[in-house]
Amino acid sequence: MTTGLSSLTAARQVADAVLYEGYLLYPYRASSAKNQVRWQFGVLGPVGAAAAGVGEEPSMATEVVVLARAGASVDLWLRFLQVQSREVQRLVGSDWLPVDELTVGGTRWLTFHEAVSSELPLIDWPLAEPVMTRVVDIPGGEDIEALYDAGQLVGRLVRTRWPLRATVSLACRSGSEERLQVVTVEVANSTCWSTPAPSTPAPAPASAPTPATSRDEAARYSFVGTHLLMTVRGTSLVSLLDGPAWASTDTASCAQHRCWPVMIAADDGSDAVLVSPIVLGDYPAIAPESAGDLFDATEIDEILTLRVMTMTEGEKAEARGTDPRAAAILARCDSMSDDAMGRLHGARRDVDPDSDERLGPVYDDVPWWDEGQDARAEPEQDHVMVGEVAVRKGSRVRLRPSRRADAQDMFLAGRPALVTRVYFDVDGDTHVAVTLEDDPAGDLYGATGRFYYFAPDELDPLPARQVSR
Repeated sequence: MTTGLSSLTAARQVADAVLYEGYLLYPYRASSAKNQVRWQFGVLGPVGAAAAGVGEEPSMATEVVVLARAGASVDLWLRFLQVQSREVQRLVGSDWLPVDELTVGGTRWLTFHEAVSSELPLIDWPLAEPVMTRVVDIPGGEDIEALYDAGQLVGRLVRTRWPLRATVSLACRSGSEERLQVVTVEVANSTCWSTPAPSTPAPAPASAPTPATSRDEAARYSFVGTHLLMTVRGTSLVSLLDGPAWASTDTASCAQHRCWPVMIAADDGSDAVLVSPIVLGDYPAIAPESAGDLFDATEIDEILTLRVMTMTEGEKAEARGTDPRAAAILARCDSMSDDAMGRLHGARRDVDPDSDERLGPVYDDVPWWDEGQDARAEPEQDHVMVGEVAVRKGSRVRLRPSRRADAQDMFLAGRPALVTRVYFDVDGDTHVAVTLEDDPAGDLYGATGRFYYFAPDELDPLPARQVSR
């Protein structure tokens, strides 16, 4: 995590990437098929919308584990997007005529949906109370932006938001381990809303915008990209993924509904929890190389930036008129320097940055790209030290996967294996190739070069098998 960041600041950075994930999908244009159904994640629809097939379920709920301490409390921040309809209107005489689009001074404006970010603090929930509930109201509103061409008023943008209401509930129960409490938080959309009655629309002028669908109507009364930030006072949070063994019964019992609690680390050792609509591992962070939001959680900045650069001028004009955030992305991509683009290409981060120990031979006198490096490598002869034991071809080890690199690791944990090769890559990392000791096809895999690969710290040396005489 970046030095000096508080846990809440770090959580907000990650949460913003989550908040806008799916907000507007590449190629960022209103005409793109993938943008016809907006609001991809964390949608809490109004009651009845899911049953009517026009919206999402109204609630989300999470459970976390804290140390049971007298006087402890929880602070919450409810964060979400409030849908905002942007209608383009042309001035005709003294009347305002709604239209699908309007070009003013070279800028193309489209009738479309936007969203406004909101954060509501819900502070000081005492964990001594078994059940607590708070109701939050979010007002609607209307903003008007005039459009001028050469000083002449020619149109306007009318942005409309609809009122929302949510019920936030917090419940506490004792854990099976007396030192623990399990805290349940639920957010439910309680906005008054009814499914629009079907009707036969009157014929509209050819220039009139496309009427809102039932799904659009439901979205206007939805909480979008909904998530929570959570901190505790007078106690500590316990990770559901990497908590202590003595807490495993309670952490395993926690139930999640449409969200997942993610631990966020800070330099001072404190933690916050991001209750995310997207499943993440603990302690995520925004890559420092990322130059800004791309609505894809910053994991594929380079390819998206290159894709944006391939858009035609007509496509870019439509994207700018679709949403101000899309316009900002285009401006950033079009002005990106070679150095900034180079930083997106890749970065190497050590798993253990505090360790300088080299686990294998490094031939510094020969560049990594020189074929001489390959000539010096002898995987069947090289060895690596695991503790005080030299591990090489023929060594017996017990597998202890810890990198979470492969779903199969859970099936390999604790299994005895036989080392077949030791490889050193150009970055100085070591990879130990093994076959399972009790696999009847082990000889076949060894002969065809099909191995499992592990880092030295994922292996426990075993004594050599005793050969009976």
